[in-house]
Amino acid sequence: MLKQKSLIAAMAACLLALAPAACAQMPTTARSASLTEMGHKVMNHNSIQPETTLDISAEGEVMRAPDIAFITAGVQADAETAQAAMQQQATAMTGVFEALGEAGIEKKDMQTSNFSLQPRYTYVEVDEGKGRTRGEQRLDGYTASNQLTIKVRDLDRLGATMDSLVSAGGNTFSGISFALDNDDEVRAEARRLAVEKAMARAELYASAAGMKVGRIVTISEGGDYSPEPMAMMARGKEMMMDASTPISGGEVGYTARVNIQFELVK
Repeated sequence: MLKQKSLIAAMAACLLALAPAACAQMPTTARSASLTEMGHKVMNHNSIQPETTLDISAEGEVMRAPDIAFITAGVQADAETAQAAMQQQATAMTGVFEALGEAGIEKKDMQTSNFSLQPRYTYVEVDEGKGRTRGEQRLDGYTASNQLTIKVRDLDRLGATMDSLVSAGGNTFSGISFALDNDDEVRAEARRLAVEKAMARAELYASAAGMKVGRIVTISEGGDYSPEPMAMMARGKEMMMDASTPISGGEVGYTARVNIQFELVK
């Protein structure tokens, strides 16, 4: 009996000796538990806060005097049969090519931009008797069209070139446009102006909000604009020009657009 009591006392003493070591592990467990409540993480106040951003879109435009022109012109012929229409436009186009060559236009600067052969119909009312009529389409013939895009490098001869084209049989004009033969530098300048405007605008907004521009977060190009053809539609042999037809190129503008996102800081 005595031995049994001694054994129980020894085991109790052993457990008391191990208790501090077990308790020493409890703070770590307590700290871990304090960061999580009901399965949700508590906010860490040292984490990075979302940045304040400003989106700006801006354009830069550069104007320059053009040094080349593009003419879209050609021949349109009407005839009763498709073969006759094709033959008429082919004969006229041969004269146009020759006239353009004499005007100083090289073959590499003449390109067919549209070629078509279409039937022409006439709408008529057919009397069926007893006061009844019906509409009917009847073949009236064919129209053959051949359009060229012509690059004119000598703008001083632009008017004379158009005159010679008409005199040789050209009877359709779809448009004329002016441009720069090499526009890389102008486009680059337009892009620089667009970025400068965006930067200046961002500084203005930031200052008004009591903040400063920190850095550029993203930047993208929103597309650029090139000169568009000037409409000059006409058709008919009665459309003739003087030998001194005046054509003015004025200036052409190149526009670049940028979209920039800035970070604002205190």
